[in-house]
Amino acid sequence: MSWLNIVIQGVMLGGLYALFAAGLSLVFGIMRLVNLAHGDLIVLAAFLILGLVTALGLNPFLAALVAIPIMFGFGWLLQAQLLNRTLGPDILPPLLVTFGLSIVIQNALLEGFSADSRRITVGPLESATLSLGPINIGIMPLLTLLSSVVVIVSLNQLFYRTSLGRAFRATSDDRVTAGLMGIRPDRIFSVATGIAMIVVTIAAFYLGTRANFDPTIGPARLIYAFEAVIIGGLGSLWGTLAGGVIIGVAQAFGAAVNPEWQILAGHVAFLAVLLFKPRGLFPRSAE
Repeated sequence: MSWLNIVIQGVMLGGLYALFAAGLSLVFGIMRLVNLAHGDLIVLAAFLILGLVTALGLNPFLAALVAIPIMFGFGWLLQAQLLNRTLGPDILPPLLVTFGLSIVIQNALLEGFSADSRRITVGPLESATLSLGPINIGIMPLLTLLSSVVVIVSLNQLFYRTSLGRAFRATSDDRVTAGLMGIRPDRIFSVATGIAMIVVTIAAFYLGTRANFDPTIGPARLIYAFEAVIIGGLGSLWGTLAGGVIIGVAQAFGAAVNPEWQILAGHVAFLAVLLFKPRGLFPRSAE
């Protein structure tokens, strides 16, 4: 039964990693943009939520809701005014620009908040548990997993069931032809990044309530996001959820064997998947 508990805890941890990765997967799937600042944007959103809680006295859940439109607008402007200028056949400019953006965000947060670790507190919910026989499931980890499933389902519905989703797919397949059909790719890309920032804000809320965070932890969150995306298959949203769960379960088993092996176990699982399935478990072209 203890092994079952480890699996359950790993799956719920995987839900957090899936939230880290979903926005990254969406942006890459639509515009083939590898955003090296993605982890720092998650941390930026976490500090935004924390700032709303401390400055306005808002409940953390309400603060996250207030932060969502702010981050959507920030993402839209970031894509429209900066990232769209870097897109093209050469992948190097977006990498350099987003790497520079990562450095700027980290240093700005260090100036504004210092290097001290912070946390978003949600009161009694932090320690609340749901008992299922001998297994205790934390309410906040469970909410994290459920939120990740809702996010993936919502993004899939948006992508495959709406006119905006059709524009996303058309622009992703052939930007020039989509433009000839009346679609404005630059606007579509800006909306996509705005939506990705909504997912980033949800991920930031659960990151901040689950553990301490500081201005420099963004690159570590980016690594988990990259691994989840690559395990699942580039551009596959359901694959991203599966990738996050695989990393979470691997880390849970590694920690059960030896606490020092937790992070290493996740990386080993990532390498093992790449060894047998180099294109990921659910590559987009196979959908």
